[in-house]
Amino acid sequence: MRDIAKEVYTKMKVGSVAWIRPIAAKGDTLDSFQSAHDSAKLLEEEGLIDIEKVQRQADGLIDAIRIQRLA
Repeated sequence: MRDIAKEVYTKMKVGSVAWIRPIAAKGDTLDSFQSAHDSAKLLEEEGLIDIEKVQRQADGLIDAIRIQRLA
C-alpha cells in the first residue's frame, strides 16, 4: 500500500497547501484511503505538516484531507 500523505508531502514546498485525495488510476479506494489520515497525523505529530481540514462523506469515510507543509 502506498503512503499517499508522504507522497504529497515530498512534492510540496514549505508553506504551500494541498488536498490529499484518493486517485482511482493509482488503485486507491475510499477504504484504502482511510490510512492516509493516520499517515498525515503522524506527519503532523512530527511537526512537518498541519492538517487544516478533513472532509468526510455522509457515511463517515474520509474522502479528502487538506494539509499545509511546515518544514
